[in-house]
Amino acid sequence: MQYIENAAGRIVPTQVNGRETLPYQGVGKFLPQGRKAAPPIRSCAQYAPDGNKVAPSLIEALRRAGLRDGMTISSHHHFRDGDLLMSQVFASAKVLGVRDLVWYPTAVFPCHAPLLAYLDAGTIHHVEGSLHAAFGRYASLGKMRGAAVLRSHGSRYRSIQDGDTRIDIAIIAAPAADAFGNCSGVGGRAACGPLGFALADSQYADHVIAVTDTLVPFPCVPWHIQGNYVDQVVVVDQVGDPAKIVSGTTQITKSPDQLLIAESAAQFVRDAGIMRQGFSFQAGAGGISLAFTIFLGAMMRATNTKARFIRGGSVRPLVELLNEGLTDYILDGQSFDLDGVRSLRDHPAHIATSPFTSYSYHGKGNFASLLDCIVLGATEVDVDFNANVVTHSDGYLLHGIGGWQDGLFARCTILTLPTFRDRIPVIRERVTTLCGPGELIDVIVTERGIAINPRRQDLLDALSGSKLPVRSIHDLKAEVEAICGGAPQSARVGDQTIGVVTWVDGTIIDSIKRVA
Repeated sequence: MQYIENAAGRIVPTQVNGRETLPYQGVGKFLPQGRKAAPPIRSCAQYAPDGNKVAPSLIEALRRAGLRDGMTISSHHHFRDGDLLMSQVFASAKVLGVRDLVWYPTAVFPCHAPLLAYLDAGTIHHVEGSLHAAFGRYASLGKMRGAAVLRSHGSRYRSIQDGDTRIDIAIIAAPAADAFGNCSGVGGRAACGPLGFALADSQYADHVIAVTDTLVPFPCVPWHIQGNYVDQVVVVDQVGDPAKIVSGTTQITKSPDQLLIAESAAQFVRDAGIMRQGFSFQAGAGGISLAFTIFLGAMMRATNTKARFIRGGSVRPLVELLNEGLTDYILDGQSFDLDGVRSLRDHPAHIATSPFTSYSYHGKGNFASLLDCIVLGATEVDVDFNANVVTHSDGYLLHGIGGWQDGLFARCTILTLPTFRDRIPVIRERVTTLCGPGELIDVIVTERGIAINPRRQDLLDALSGSKLPVRSIHDLKAEVEAICGGAPQSARVGDQTIGVVTWVDGTIIDSIKRVA
């Protein structure tokens, strides 16, 4: 395998899983050429005139779709840790004797750990998608035959649209669907919220199979996926468990230190003048980010400050702001709890969006750059404000990117994180894995102070009269290393590249090595 140094000073491979790659060239430096990809042309003459696309079983649908060795199978994670479908898909593939499939999910969760058996058995060759927990550890130990390709939500849409990834068969988990293939995320007993992460799959895949446990008469509305894109519909006993949309990382923190971080971030937004009439914001689904939303909401109530729009993932605190009239709209990419699901179903100003409108970098603009601020987490940051969200300091790949990279284009990007975890400092000289360049990260909020990127003199000036503890990132780093007994050791890794991190434009920003 050949390697090249990219514009961020990272050594990255020139080829991944048999495909040529481009190294990261800098923010906004790579401009695409050519035309978008396209699925095969179909004719209405190939489908039943009564609109009934229902197949008798999942295994028969896969057989009719022409499933064979080496194909790429896609899925989405709107059920998060409650997905029950992909185990059925790969069990069917094994029965059919198919091998070396590429799984192309929007994300992998702990519920997918049993699917590791299909990697061991050869049914799945490798996974190109955000890896969590057991799957990430499996890849980190060099057990996966291909390399993991980590893309943000927006970059995944871009990859499909640009033709970097060709999906042979897309699997869409639909809480409700009709026989024609219209799919809704807010109907049925397993309602999970928006289905926007599956939009690109439906638009560009060679063959699309919608799977539901609630078949309704035509038309299934509101349709988040249109039946004109769907080839077959399959009815199963249970497609997913919506109660498990809420996971351990989508619950409000109870840690005093983390609550302090969240409150400080909200105070920063207020004191920097970002919180003003008609502003907009997005916060992630982590415990600190959820607490930030609660603190900021209280400040909005106290000053009767109204947002024009809030970007979701939707959660109960956002729904409360909408119901109280403190925002005009929630623009929602996924639901992180059942309050968000119900609000999307019932409130006309709670709008389902997709990675195309919100995040895709190869579009004619997107929503991310319209945000006044975004609050996100990280596993590590460094003194140049670069950040890591996929590996820990020991090198293990344990987290996905989600929409993290995409959101960095907000007008003010704020990272909230404790200064150390398990007595390991997370402010480093150089992050273990580069996911986001420091030029796009404006503020780092910790329990020991707030560091503002020197590039943002406007923010430093805005905070000149504030009582908030604004400090140099170098001072924070030195203080924490003194507490923890020194700087953290570098990860012990080998030479084998087990994964790569793509930037939003599809170039390779960093590579991930096998843990030694």
